[in-house]
Amino acid sequence: MNVLSVVSEVYPLIKTGGLADVAGALPAALAEFDIQSLTVIPGYRKVLAATPERTEIAMLRDLLGHDARIHLCKAGGLDLLIVDIPALFDRDGSPYQDATGAPFADNWERFAVFSLAGARIAAGEIPGIQPELLHVHDWQTALAPVYLRYRLRHVMPTVLTLHNIAFQGQYAFGIMPQLGLPPAAFSIDCLEYYGDIGYLKGGILTADAITTVSPTYAREILARPLGMGLEGVLQKRRNDLYGIVNGIDLETWSPEQDPLLPAPYGVDQLDRRGENRAALLARVGLPDLGGPLFAVLTRLAWQKGSDLIEPVAEEIFAAGGQIIVCGEGDPLIEKGLQALAARHPDKVAVVVGYNETMAHLIMGGADVLLQPSRFEPCGLTQLYAMRYGTIPLAARTGGLSETIIDANDAALARDVATGFQFYPVNAESLRHAIFMVSEVFRDGQTWQRLQRQAMTADFSWSRSAAQYAQLFEALHEHHTRINASDTPSHSRRAI
Repeated sequence: MNVLSVVSEVYPLIKTGGLADVAGALPAALAEFDIQSLTVIPGYRKVLAATPERTEIAMLRDLLGHDARIHLCKAGGLDLLIVDIPALFDRDGSPYQDATGAPFADNWERFAVFSLAGARIAAGEIPGIQPELLHVHDWQTALAPVYLRYRLRHVMPTVLTLHNIAFQGQYAFGIMPQLGLPPAAFSIDCLEYYGDIGYLKGGILTADAITTVSPTYAREILARPLGMGLEGVLQKRRNDLYGIVNGIDLETWSPEQDPLLPAPYGVDQLDRRGENRAALLARVGLPDLGGPLFAVLTRLAWQKGSDLIEPVAEEIFAAGGQIIVCGEGDPLIEKGLQALAARHPDKVAVVVGYNETMAHLIMGGADVLLQPSRFEPCGLTQLYAMRYGTIPLAARTGGLSETIIDANDAALARDVATGFQFYPVNAESLRHAIFMVSEVFRDGQTWQRLQRQAMTADFSWSRSAAQYAQLFEALHEHHTRINASDTPSHSRRAI
């Protein structure tokens, strides 16, 4: 089967979060099931700079008034199509925000145009490219199945993956005439959303299947508060909603072969982590106080529980611990953590921003990954941490609850624990969990057993890719039957 994956970011070319990691790793995993993927991404400045060997193969004209050069290339082990529209994508900043951190005012247009380009490629407008299934991701590409149905009238299986339903692409109804869609698309049964236009809502109601990145999150978003206003829409599609836990790229995240670590190590070489700990502390300018080294590697936002770090810092200090924070986000949270570091310069270091080398060093040298997310669709950071023997301390929510076996007394006794969980998500509960972590940390033998159990857990893409492959194949067979019987294109049936 040939799958067209239309996505707004993909590792290793451009990344702001876990979406890019998934989009970069899933194609190789699907290839094991004889599913070939072609990934369509915007021609951001960084993407064009990273793909000098690309070849222009087509021109798509009149994409809501824009013309796009379509480039084909290979990069990072991926087969790529790049949608090159300089007026929309060749600019400073991230894929979604300018250099000041403000969303681009024309994001509604940028990702509508990109979605239309993806839909037209899926519909076979480029000679030699004939996808059999369209896979789109999050609000930025959720209009692609809408364009397929309402503008192009093209019937093919479509899958929408929700990586984080908190981001929905909601815009004023006034943009309607510029989206190039017929009036029927702006009804309550598609894009209309409380008087506005909802890109993600439209995708949910037009895709054949909706997946999200853990079974727990799939259940959580069917109700308030985690449905984020779309719980009613998702209830309508609950028979077509699937939770599939993400995997990780075991080559990129391999403690045995990691070129970004001073001292790569295996499950039987945990003593080598000491060299990485020393390098990590030196990099951020902290002395080694000998206690547990807690690390935070995340977007600094309310969703991630980053505001809880400062209130629980004293509990970490009482255990002889130190804190390293690497991330960026809410300016108030950033300032609060920087003030904490200023008050405790030997115990806290804050690195604002994301750096891949720093991320790998944290995984290879820290003792505990602190992840107090209020909601977390799947989470990849805890999977990387466990792979490296850095023990996650995480809230019991979404994919965190799916992937971590809590180190309670029974799990420790049976040697099955892989991390620590706490609930409810508040400072008091987190303080108690920190105390439990510090108690286990003091028992060196138990801590090393916990590390080995975490490192040997299977978080490869194999099982997850098998579930995607099964879904894709079922949808493809269903559409084949529909076409054979000439069933109207609006027909729907749960898989």
